[in-house]
Amino acid sequence: MSEFTVQYLGCGSATPSLRHMPSCQIVDYRNSLMMVDCGEGAQLTMRRMRIHFARLRHIFISHLHGDHFLGLPGLLSTLSLQDKGGNLHVHVFEQGEELLRHFMRVTTGEPTFEIIYDRLYDDEPRIVLDTKALTVTSFPLHHRVPCVGFRFDEKPKARHLRGDMAAYLGIPVCDIPAIKEGADWTTPDGRTIDNERLTLPPSPSYSYAYCSDTSYHRDTVEAVHGVNILYHEATYADDKKSCARLHGHSTARQAAMVAREAEVGCLVLGHYSKSYCNEDSLLAEAREIFPNTIAATEGMRMDIEETVQTQDAQA
Repeated sequence: MSEFTVQYLGCGSATPSLRHMPSCQIVDYRNSLMMVDCGEGAQLTMRRMRIHFARLRHIFISHLHGDHFLGLPGLLSTLSLQDKGGNLHVHVFEQGEELLRHFMRVTTGEPTFEIIYDRLYDDEPRIVLDTKALTVTSFPLHHRVPCVGFRFDEKPKARHLRGDMAAYLGIPVCDIPAIKEGADWTTPDGRTIDNERLTLPPSPSYSYAYCSDTSYHRDTVEAVHGVNILYHEATYADDKKSCARLHGHSTARQAAMVAREAEVGCLVLGHYSKSYCNEDSLLAEAREIFPNTIAATEGMRMDIEETVQTQDAQA
């Protein structure tokens, strides 16, 4: 069963389009759902993709432009109407928290579940979620308003216990967790068995990064270095580079430059301007710089482990 997937609910930019929904993604890690940005229409797309609202645990809002934020008030209202229960962490800038608190107060009143607001800052990379298995880090982006990207990193996994050695040596169940974490084991007669004889290497850990909206900057390269999959905005083609710079956006070529310089595994483009009738030109432009590039579409689902294994097999 897949442990780490990303579902793309919206790949468009600010101006409404009949082809694309505004920015929204769902990162599913071990059946715990984390939403990244919440443009208008996110609820409808969640229903079409049969994503369970009640499984949402965290919502990360990169910045407060409408195409990344305006779907959130309605989503919170719906969750309250559904008596979601439990709690929901909303990671957002201070002004966003103020807006959401005011909205809930004047529309639905006290929500039927606990909303925990975790404030974001754009001054430096910060760990915004730290669990036993996963770390989420925010990092500054370069847009017209305060804006951050998000990096999701699996922590190193436990080693695999060799069942044959465990049975042969009669290792008690209570000693197994420490062995899987790298400890040697001492037999009842005092012999020390090296961990390397008892275990096999751990499964790989995987990573995903989200960059939208931003102009090209070296800081971004450092923040996303080495991730398996990078989602990076590609609002324009390179012939509109000056327009991209003016509005705090990137071209497809610049997104590919970040991917190449950051030595990522795979680049996913998104946040397309409505001026393009399709993404073929953006995709071709990016692939000239970074061949392992795909264009996100609504409804697309990426299994990160499967994607990495496929790439390794083709290498």
